[in-house]
Amino acid sequence: MTFRSIKLFVLCHGLLQFSQLLYSSYFKSTLSTVEKRYGLSSYSAGTLSSLHEVSNSVLIVFLSYFGNRVHRPRVIGIGGLLMSISAVMLALPHFLSQPYEYDSALLNRQDICNPQRNSSVSESCGHDESERLADTRTLWMLMAAAQLLFGIGSVPMQPFGISYIDDFAAPGNSPLYIAILFAVSVFGPAFGFLLCSVMLGIYVDVDKVASDGDLGEELRPGDPRWVGAWWMGLLITSACLALTSLPYFFFPRSMPSEGRMIGSETNVDFKKPRVSLFDFLKMFPRMFFHLLLNPLFLVLILAQCCFSSVIAGLSTFLNKFLERQYGASVAYSTMLVGAVNLPAVAVGMLAGGFIMKRTRISLKNIPRFSVLMLSISTLMCVPLFFMGCSTQKVSLVNHHQVGHHGSPSMCYVNCSCPSGTFNPVCGSDGVEYISPCHAGCTNFTKNPDNPHAVQLYTNCRCVSGSESQVRPSPCTNQCTHFLLPVILMLSAGALVACLTHNPMYMMLLRSVASEEKSFAIGVQFLLLRLLAWLPAPALFGMAIDTSCIWWKRVCGKKFSCGYYDNDILRNRYLGLVVGYKVMGVALLAILGWKVMRTQEYSLEKRPDGVL
Repeated sequence: MTFRSIKLFVLCHGLLQFSQLLYSSYFKSTLSTVEKRYGLSSYSAGTLSSLHEVSNSVLIVFLSYFGNRVHRPRVIGIGGLLMSISAVMLALPHFLSQPYEYDSALLNRQDICNPQRNSSVSESCGHDESERLADTRTLWMLMAAAQLLFGIGSVPMQPFGISYIDDFAAPGNSPLYIAILFAVSVFGPAFGFLLCSVMLGIYVDVDKVASDGDLGEELRPGDPRWVGAWWMGLLITSACLALTSLPYFFFPRSMPSEGRMIGSETNVDFKKPRVSLFDFLKMFPRMFFHLLLNPLFLVLILAQCCFSSVIAGLSTFLNKFLERQYGASVAYSTMLVGAVNLPAVAVGMLAGGFIMKRTRISLKNIPRFSVLMLSISTLMCVPLFFMGCSTQKVSLVNHHQVGHHGSPSMCYVNCSCPSGTFNPVCGSDGVEYISPCHAGCTNFTKNPDNPHAVQLYTNCRCVSGSESQVRPSPCTNQCTHFLLPVILMLSAGALVACLTHNPMYMMLLRSVASEEKSFAIGVQFLLLRLLAWLPAPALFGMAIDTSCIWWKRVCGKKFSCGYYDNDILRNRYLGLVVGYKVMGVALLAILGWKVMRTQEYSLEKRPDGVL
């Protein structure tokens, strides 16, 4: 049985892209949790999130060039199954690693002051700690391999899917179909973030509780030591990818174009002579540079790279930014991104497609329209720089006060606090401490409502005032009232910016000859990956790491960041967003000037020559 309807193909391709983006966005939204669980820096996590772009970039141009010489739907289906396998591989570290360990007075009493305990090098870097670092490196390599396999499986998705639709759809319907395709697929990230929000509300070792009934009972999702079940959603996305890949094996290699009778000939030539790999390698540089010498194609690609970098930075670290900047739990901040920000992106893309369909925007007016919309979107980001608060007072990090026994270092010097301990507590003096031990607390009381949790740490020698006690949680963030206005403003800016997505995409498709279309799409995605999706997450992660003011350490090595300078974090993260947008607007302004000097083209037809 075969399917011979391009509308059905659009539906199936939308579902597969939905599953693919569900997977990739889910994993990106768990990165802050993976950082905490395995001691990664934001740079390492960002690199891991974009590593699939490497294998994708290596193969995408070659596969795109042979697009009309293979069974495109079948190759897409095989790629979907490979992505399903990669999702399972990505979840394997949970099953291969030891149960999650966190600092606790109830479990090991090491995060309270114990003057009788001896401090030694072996304690600070024992066998367990060394093994923990070795496991982190090994598991990172396994996750990297899974990401590379995911990149291989995702290669045929865009070039084969879009060119297949554009070949067999009626010319007037192609822009709308592609707009619908992108809009539907954007709901994949939305559901990915929402799924992550649910999964991160479940304790990471929920499958191992049977062997230890008290495991994780002390923690709650708002606790900075909390790690959610990041791995569970990967198994769900793996099943979705497998199911949505199966229909592709029933689509034909070619089908009648819309408006033609079944059995009639199409205008697409699928029987071109085969080209050897050696001949292709010789031809590739000439074809590649021929496209880059097209000013319209080149400037559009560079502008798209700027805006794709913004999307990459927001999709990878926005939930972490909201968590650190405004005190939201990782589950709640992830839910906001999925429920508010990403649907705004989908609405913008869909509205952009309808604008194209209704107004038939000319080639000359697309850059003008894009510059206007993107300038508005950029200006909407400016107030965000002022909507935040500085980091709370943290003893030994950004605040030094005198306790009962003199200087802060003296008040806990005999406590032998482990160097890597991290259990933030809030003192009765309004100062936050890295752990009860660093606050000099020698005792604690249990919570009567939950015997597995601490109610108060008492007799804290570093806390000034008469009470000398600390609460087992960080001090209250003073910027929580900014959270919803910030996410709404970011979402509104994203909606306005995404109105330009479909017009610019269709402009790029019509800027090349028909026989170069599949290859041009491959080159486009190659450059987007090399210039945007691959470096941007690592660059945003590096900006986040440079704002860290206190690192948790294991065996003397940085393990994960405990505290950020919120002002620096806000300025550098949002500064990258605005900087990329300004560069994109400038490139589109140059493009508009270039197009005004050429004849005007209708997007219903392709140009007869290269602009």
